[in-house]
Amino acid sequence: MRDEESKNFIIGIFSAASFLNDFGSDMIFPIWPLFVTSVLGADMAILGLIDGLGGALVSLSQAGSGYLSDRVGKRKVFIWTGYLCGSLSRIGYGLSKVWQHLIPFKILDRSGKIRGAPRDAIVADLSTERNRGRNFGLLRAMDNLGAVCGITACIFLFNFLRWEYNSIFLLASVPSLISALLVLLLIKERKTKGIYKGLSFRDLSGNLKLFLLLSAVFALGSFSYSFLLVYAKEFGFEAGFVPILYLLFTAVASMMSLPFGKLADKVGRRAILVLSYSLFGLMCLGFVYVGSFEGVVMLFILYGLHRAAADPVQRAFVSELSPLRYRASILGAFQLTVGLCALPASLIAGVLWETFEKFAPFLFSLSLTVLAVVLMGFVKES
Repeated sequence: MRDEESKNFIIGIFSAASFLNDFGSDMIFPIWPLFVTSVLGADMAILGLIDGLGGALVSLSQAGSGYLSDRVGKRKVFIWTGYLCGSLSRIGYGLSKVWQHLIPFKILDRSGKIRGAPRDAIVADLSTERNRGRNFGLLRAMDNLGAVCGITACIFLFNFLRWEYNSIFLLASVPSLISALLVLLLIKERKTKGIYKGLSFRDLSGNLKLFLLLSAVFALGSFSYSFLLVYAKEFGFEAGFVPILYLLFTAVASMMSLPFGKLADKVGRRAILVLSYSLFGLMCLGFVYVGSFEGVVMLFILYGLHRAAADPVQRAFVSELSPLRYRASILGAFQLTVGLCALPASLIAGVLWETFEKFAPFLFSLSLTVLAVVLMGFVKES
């Protein structure tokens, strides 16, 4: 197989695995907050704690796997093992009877993100500046397309076939198992050369440090999507319609990830990231003042546009700000920086919601978003 064909094949396998994994995970995401709060009896602070814990573990697992991947010169084992962890965790969710049971399986689920930094490093290595945004955009588009299909399956099973939560969770474990097998059987390991054996803070450029700082500021206000779904339910949407709102913003993210990635290749990463943060800020402002069902629907569309612009472009930008020899380590460090803010972000949002009112988390997030946009003005392209 020629070099270019080989690269495209690897990108294609990763795209298929991402599609299947998100198909499984998003079969449960739309009903997750309702399952935790309505079925298992947790309040919003507990929901924020569980979701925030998951986000923090994502960061730790990606940072650890990024460093280890660079150190041992292997990527593949982290990727297929990560998909396997996701599959096993959903079996655990399906067997859980009280909210406390969810915690170890949430740890297993989010630890499955060990696949992220090594996979992103492979994608970055196979790309050039002319197509890196496009490749990360394609990967994210397949993530989101899988999510759209998973949400559609969830809506059909939950609303029309009247499946129980637990049965949907068990079925959702199957696609990620297939993802693990695809990577294990079809990707040939390439041991990397010139591996960097350690990473310290002083190895990072000032430009990268500033981007990590502003990313942490923004992440501190980026609470879990669960709050948006619970808000919609309290606003007056029927429980069976809430997954459709989740489907809406995921479908928008799926359709727009690749166009935003291509646009970032043309106009630069900073411009698209500023746009992404601005869309999130508008969404937060909208949730404070929205007064109609149509308005809430539009805000979920804004959230989908934000996700489409942010997810692929952040990865491409960080990979370009990173020296090649420890690219996976820095991609992992980026996830560590962002993810360590996930626990306090969702926990703070939950406490603000319970202590003051449901608008308080959105105002808090809006203020941090404005600060992140200001800091982005001082970051330079690579």
